[in-house]
Amino acid sequence: MKLLILEAGHCLSLALAREANRRSDTELTIEPGLAPPGQLLDELRPDALVIPPLSRPISAEPAAVTAHAEAVEACMEACREAAIPLVWCVSDQLYEDGLDVPIDEHVIPEPRDDSLRRLIRTGDRIRAEYPRHLIVRLGPLFALEGSQAWLSELLDTLVDGGEVRAESDVILCPTSADAVAMALIGMLQQQCCGAEAWGSYHLAGTEPVSAYTFVSMVRTQLATRLEGRGERVALGDVNALNHHHDQPLRRVLNCRRVLDVFGVHQKPWRLEVGRMLDTWCLGRDDGEIAEESMLR
Repeated sequence: MKLLILEAGHCLSLALAREANRRSDTELTIEPGLAPPGQLLDELRPDALVIPPLSRPISAEPAAVTAHAEAVEACMEACREAAIPLVWCVSDQLYEDGLDVPIDEHVIPEPRDDSLRRLIRTGDRIRAEYPRHLIVRLGPLFALEGSQAWLSELLDTLVDGGEVRAESDVILCPTSADAVAMALIGMLQQQCCGAEAWGSYHLAGTEPVSAYTFVSMVRTQLATRLEGRGERVALGDVNALNHHHDQPLRRVLNCRRVLDVFGVHQKPWRLEVGRMLDTWCLGRDDGEIAEESMLR
C-alpha cells in the first residue's frame, strides 16, 4: 500500500512514518506542506491521501483555520479528479459544546464559533461531493515530537520550571499519535483489500479525563521517573482552570463504529504516556552521553 501524507512535521505524520518503518506492507511519501498535490497524485497514484488534523482549532488564528479548510477542499477536488481516496483527520474540538453522552459518528458538530463552522462546511462538502473519504475525528493528540505534539510541549514546560494551566472542567479522551497511526494504516489496508467502508469514524484513547487531571498525571509520572534516575529537577506547577461552572463540558468520542467495522481497539492513554515517558528518559540518557563525549 502506498500513502501520500501531507504536513511532514506534524506529530501524526511522524507517527505514520514510524509505523510504516516497522512494516513491510506500507510505503509513504510525505510532503512538507498542505498544498494540493494534484500532479503528485497523478505521478504516485497512492492508495490514499492523508491529511493530519488542525489539532487545536478553537485557539488557532481564524486565518489559519480558513487556510486549512481551503487546502483540504482543494485536496478533495484533486483526489476526486484522480480517483484517489481522501483521509482527513479532524479535532474533537469541532464539538465545541460537547455532549452529556459519548458522541456518535452520525452526530455532525454544530459549533457556534465561525472558524469551527468553516471546518464543518468543508466536511459537509466532502460528504456531499466525494464518497471515497474517511473523516476521522480524533481526541486531543499527544506525542514526543512534531508540531502540535501536546506531550512534548508539556515536558519542555515542566522541566523548564514553567507553569502549566489546564481545564479541570473539560472532559476529554487524550489520544496517542502512535495509536492513531497504527489504526489508520490498519484501516487503509482493509480498504485496499476491498472493505469499501467509507465515511466518518471516531478514534480516541480510553478513559475520559479532565485536561487538568491528564497534565497532573504527566507531571507526577515525570517526577517519579526523574527521582528514580537520581535527578533533582524543580518541575513547574500545574494549575486548574474553570470555565464551565454549572457542569463539566464533556467531549468524549464514542469509538464503537471503528471497532465494529475495522476491529480497531482504543488504546489506554495512561499506558501510552508511560511508554513515551520511558522513551523520553532514554533519549535524555543518550543526550547526556553525547554531551560527555563532546567534553572529552
